[in-house]
Amino acid sequence: MKTLTEPTAKAEIISRIAQLAPDARRRWGKMDVHQMVCHLCDSHLLVMGEMTAADKSNVITRSVIRIIALRVPITWPKGASTVPELDQAAGGGTRPAIFEADRARLIELIHRFTAPKRDFSFAHHPMFAAMSEWEWMRWAYLHADHHLRQFGL
Repeated sequence: MKTLTEPTAKAEIISRIAQLAPDARRRWGKMDVHQMVCHLCDSHLLVMGEMTAADKSNVITRSVIRIIALRVPITWPKGASTVPELDQAAGGGTRPAIFEADRARLIELIHRFTAPKRDFSFAHHPMFAAMSEWEWMRWAYLHADHHLRQFGL
């Protein structure tokens, strides 16, 4: 199971992000490629406690859904909704600015997120609540992979 603590998995995700083009067309969902980049940035900022989102967790999402999402070797379903605070297509989250700068920011956030010495503590996930470091690194890999596949990468 790939996680962002594995150098090859982290390099894979960063390489795929670097390949994103501002005119990439989505295969599903509502966000355009620039909104998706900002969504991934905001997701990392949320995890690092620099953004907030309402707690939408319940006993099912904290246990069953979290286990399936992080530990069952399946791709995440297309079209799953996000929390309003991170839904760029619906007006939430950070507004796209300059594509290249926002893409570079995402890569910087991934490096910060995976740094051996962190300058943050992991916050709670809006659906999965408190997670271990392994779960956060697995989530980050799967979340990025999901959205990169959305744009053909």
